[in-house]
Amino acid sequence: MLEIIIPPDDHLRLEHLVLDLNGTVALDGALLSGVRERVARLRPLLTVHLVSADTQGTLTAVAEDLGVIPHRLGPGDEAEQKAALVEGLGADRVVAVGNGANDARMLERAALGIAVLGPEGLALSCLQAADVVVPDILAALDLLLFPRRLVATLRR
Repeated sequence: MLEIIIPPDDHLRLEHLVLDLNGTVALDGALLSGVRERVARLRPLLTVHLVSADTQGTLTAVAEDLGVIPHRLGPGDEAEQKAALVEGLGADRVVAVGNGANDARMLERAALGIAVLGPEGLALSCLQAADVVVPDILAALDLLLFPRRLVATLRR
């Protein structure tokens, strides 16, 4: 579990990390450099989930490489499927990370939603749903590895 106290009165007790695959941790199906090492450092703190419609066909291989739980979405309404995953895990214990329009509901429902402006861009709806926006996945994962950075950004 990752506990983060954000003054004056927010207290996050995070147990799950839900990562979007394509556009967030991978580009064209290939894992982005630096992700593996950071996820390995987060696995003792959080149960890590990788979610995708698997457009590139690499979900299983990337999830195995990272040592995380894969979630393949069925065809149609991927946004709601991602949001349902967050709800099923207990939204108040989830940090979700994504970049696409189909990630917006997931970010909105999670206790902490992080939008990534990566090589594929960032959907406006995802930007609006996020609690924090970062320039890339490494910065997103580093916020969890160095939670004082989150506190500095989110305190009121």
